[in-house]
This record gives sequence, C-alpha cells and structure tokens, in this order.
Amino acid sequence: MGKVEAIERPSREEILRIINSALSSKSMLVIFARCRVHYDGRAKSELGSGDRIIMVKPDGAFLIHQSKKREPVNWQPPGSFVSVEGREEVVVLRSIRRRPKEVLEVELEEVYLASLFRAEDYEELSLTGSEAEMAEMLFQNPELIEPGFKPLFREKQIAEGIIDIMGKDRDGNLVILELKRRKADLHAVSQLKRYVEALSKQHGKVRGILVAPGITSGAKKLLEKEGLEFRKFKPPKRQRKSSGRQKTLF
Repeated sequence: MGKVEAIERPSREEILRIINSALSSKSMLVIFARCRVHYDGRAKSELGSGDRIIMVKPDGAFLIHQSKKREPVNWQPPGSFVSVEGREEVVVLRSIRRRPKEVLEVELEEVYLASLFRAEDYEELSLTGSEAEMAEMLFQNPELIEPGFKPLFREKQIAEGIIDIMGKDRDGNLVILELKRRKADLHAVSQLKRYVEALSKQHGKVRGILVAPGITSGAKKLLEKEGLEFRKFKPPKRQRKSSGRQKTLF
C-alpha cells in the first residue's frame, strides 16, 4: 500500500471509497472540489457554490480554503468527528464538534481530485528565539529591561487581548511589555497602545514598553507620539531537543 492515493474526476463511488478509506486509516484527506458549505453552531453561516480545497487531518481538524488569504474560510478544531454521507444528488462531508456543539457540512457538487496521504511524522517543531523564550529570559533577568523592574505576570489575559509580561517599575508604576521576536512594526505599537489605554482607566499611570530586536521608522515615530518606550532585545538563541517519537500520528 503506497503513501499516496489520488483520483482525478472520481465517480460517486470512488469519492465515497477514498473518503472512508482516509477516515478509517487515519490518513490525511485532501479534496479539490466545487462545493457548498453550511455551518451551525455559535452562529450560522452559508457559503455558496465555489471551488475550494478541503482538508481533513487524522486528529479531526477540518479546514476549507478558498483561493485567497492564508486562513481557512471555515474550519473545525482537532477532536471533531468527521463522517461522510452519500445523498441523492451530492456527497456530504460532515464535521461535528461536541463542546460547544458545532456542525459543519460540505456538499461536494463536483470533485476534481480526491486524495489521501498516509503520512508519518514523529517530530515536534523546535523553535529557537521565540517570544516565549524572550519572556523566560526577561523573567529571570528583569534588569535587562531596567534596574528595579519586577515582572509579575506572563500572558496576562485582559478584555483587549493577552499581555506578554506585566510588572512594576522601581516607583511602583504598572509596566506592560509587548514582545516581538522580529522587527516591531506599526501593528505592534497599536497593540501595546491598546493595552496601556485599557489598564490606565483602572490603574492610573501605566508604562508601555515594546521589546524587540529592532523597530521600523514608522513604528518608532508612533511610539514616541504615544508616549511609549522601546527596548532593543534580541531573542535568545538556544536549541531545544526533540521530544522523540509520538505514540500516534499528528
């Protein structure tokens, strides 16, 4: 049995067979098709007929991509239950998420290519110089920001988003650190500004510091205009060892 099986312009019977085979063997399923999409869950949505790529992964992740943008237009997370049903006129792929209850149905009107991939992949992504490593180093060495800085929280959730590091300076003022592993841009400044404005309503004076290996000229101008600060800091470069083979795929 080969790694890949693909059928161009499959018949109805071939579509059902390859989908059932992929689901039962925990293979990756990829379909190029003209389809309609129906979603019912926390809201309701309908996507009319169009050419899309449908991907189902062995962990239950279900993604539908259009020919634009990076993100899927519809998706279900890992852990969802996927099934297939042959109706009178169309084949329907269904994904059900139990908590919260969400149902995603794809009506396959015309299938151009149906394929399965019996993938083997036992490695985990190893990142160096990540924002998480930046946060870890700054927690261990807060003086890298400034003398007297005391970090209190990591990934602090507020209504406006997640603050990378929240702490206090030597004068007791609240300090927000926004970490970027690459050169900071206008979006990073806007993000920091939003957090500072939100917490200033509750805590009075709040300092916002953007921490990154560099900053664009436009971002620097906006930072100064908004009374925010910048600290140049390069992410640490240390290797993480692979955790070894997983017991199950994906």
